[in-house]
Amino acid sequence: MKWQRKTINEVCNVGDGAHASIKRTTDGFQYLTSKNFKLDGLDLNKVDFISEEDFLKHFKDESKAITKPKSNDVLLSIIGSLGAPYLVNENDVFGLSSSVSILRPKTEIIEPKFLFYWIKSNEFQSSINNIKSGVAQSFLSLGMIKSLPVIYPIELPTQRKIASILSAYDDLIENNLKRIKLLEGKAQLHYKELMQEMSYSKTKQEEYIKECLAFYIGGGWGEEDYKEGFTEPAFVIRGTDIADAKKGEVKGVPFRYHKESNLASRNMQAGDIVFEVSGGSKGQPVGRSILVTEKMLQQFGKPVMCASFCKMLRPNENVTPEFFYLYLLASHTNGVIAQYEKHSASNIVNYGFEEFIGEQKITVPKETELRAFTEKVKPIFTLISTLGEQNGKLKEARDILLPKLMNGQIEV
Repeated sequence: MKWQRKTINEVCNVGDGAHASIKRTTDGFQYLTSKNFKLDGLDLNKVDFISEEDFLKHFKDESKAITKPKSNDVLLSIIGSLGAPYLVNENDVFGLSSSVSILRPKTEIIEPKFLFYWIKSNEFQSSINNIKSGVAQSFLSLGMIKSLPVIYPIELPTQRKIASILSAYDDLIENNLKRIKLLEGKAQLHYKELMQEMSYSKTKQEEYIKECLAFYIGGGWGEEDYKEGFTEPAFVIRGTDIADAKKGEVKGVPFRYHKESNLASRNMQAGDIVFEVSGGSKGQPVGRSILVTEKMLQQFGKPVMCASFCKMLRPNENVTPEFFYLYLLASHTNGVIAQYEKHSASNIVNYGFEEFIGEQKITVPKETELRAFTEKVKPIFTLISTLGEQNGKLKEARDILLPKLMNGQIEV
């Protein structure tokens, strides 16, 4: 199998998004910037929109410049978080800011999906890191992008075979993510049905949230708490990890504890809920949460703690973890939690949790109703956790294969 070394410029036509200040709207066409690009795909938790008029003005099909993404283009973030790729599919319709470059493969030379996986490879990412270390700001010019290396088998069928092996893993992961979303929707539907039934009850019970929690604690450590050299290594879950955890991907930051007196109280247990109290930047929603499972803790293999911008909530006997988690999901969706958001530069929900969220009242089922409800939804969350664990193993296997396929170590 013969391999070729070229530059991006030799195997692609290169462009980028709109070089214009486009007014954002509340709906219309999605307008993606570099913040929406991650190594494992698009992050659409916070998306900007532009009007149809502006979309048609700045992203024309007949334009000679490459500004409008088309199917099989490979997009690459070039400001801030550098080097995160996305392969455009035929159903994608969105505009791009100039913080994202567009690589249009010359398909007689290189297979688009192979190029996508090459960009994710360690060798390509190392090339980007070398550039990053030599500039004051995280930025890739189109000239820099054009000079980046591409190493590929000359035969297109070989490229396609390599890409198909890797994409088989991604297809399974994507299918699991769809199942996770459907399962969580099913659990939320059961919760909604329970709430409707309870609304007609004359004996319904109400409790303050703080009376439904056996324990809660927040993060808020400073940078000094992440330094090496203190007691046992472990992991922390931050607000930024919640979106990934909700997709079935367990993440966390390894560090060593600074204050030993805090260790025991911050140790997570299965059934705890991590609740986000800060979106981290103005305008970003808060109140997302994850239900900690035994499988999640096992995947880390070390103690897991609650870090900055989160609260760790531990439900007591008045509610079950599954019921309280679904309450938080419903409250986040219908805006109950959002009303406590403090509109400051960092959008932090006031850390006086007890005075704000804790004083909120929650309708609680009677013991028999709660038990029946939990028995109904618990298997759903068990399956969600299993699918998340499967995704973790699939990603691990894919990431082991990727460099070996890309450097010819494994023949196909």
